[in-house]
Amino acid sequence: MKDKSTVLDNVVFARELDLTFQTNDGPVHALKNVNLDIAKGDFVSFIGPSGCGKTTFLRCIAGLEQPTGGEISVNGMTPDEARMARAYGYVFQAAGLYPWRTIGGNIKLPLEIMGFAKAEQAERVARVLELVDLAGFEKKFPWQLSGGMQQRASIARALAFDADILLMDEPFGALDEIVRDHLNEQLLQLWARTEKTIGFVTHSIPEAVYLSTKIVVMSPRPGRITDVIESPLPKERPLDIRDSAEFIAIAHRVRDGLRAGHDDV
Repeated sequence: MKDKSTVLDNVVFARELDLTFQTNDGPVHALKNVNLDIAKGDFVSFIGPSGCGKTTFLRCIAGLEQPTGGEISVNGMTPDEARMARAYGYVFQAAGLYPWRTIGGNIKLPLEIMGFAKAEQAERVARVLELVDLAGFEKKFPWQLSGGMQQRASIARALAFDADILLMDEPFGALDEIVRDHLNEQLLQLWARTEKTIGFVTHSIPEAVYLSTKIVVMSPRPGRITDVIESPLPKERPLDIRDSAEFIAIAHRVRDGLRAGHDDV
């Protein structure tokens, strides 16, 4: 039986979570016995091989997939209730900006849907563009921006309605290493300024270690958590922290957890 205070103390609370997809080729066991607590203000990265359930778990938090066993709550509510309450913003792998809308028009789309007054829409768009270092680009179209700038615009759209939780599904995976490093630095700065709770899916060990307060290592299907690493790194992290002994030790532990997950299959 779950402790109600433990549920309410955590932004995300998952216990014995299972998810099995029924397909024409038979059942696919995407998640198995997933137990996880995410506290307010955590930056949690999910890392594991392709098909291990990282994105599936993120989608369970968002109420976009329905578990077939166990329980999960978001801000003390069911994921569906949290979705209806606009408890989170979601950033997908592709920026997903509408090409016929300006950057400002893309960012204010959820605000239009939610019925915000035009003056408040304009104020919120200006504020989040400043947050992601895109002030002055409001009237540009997506095709006029680089891939990295488009992803920053996508993040701004997810921040526009000021949800407490930001869910990010491998948003920088298609970008080159230099741009990715820059956006990692900017994301940490954004997280420090907004104090959001962030769930972040990645395939990159250095990215997971650099960004996170907590790293969740997952096994191949069926997706299970093989390790949860609480990062000892300071909140302010220059890129060269990746050369430190502490950083390298955490990266080794993540790599060992990934190998152990393969060995257990």
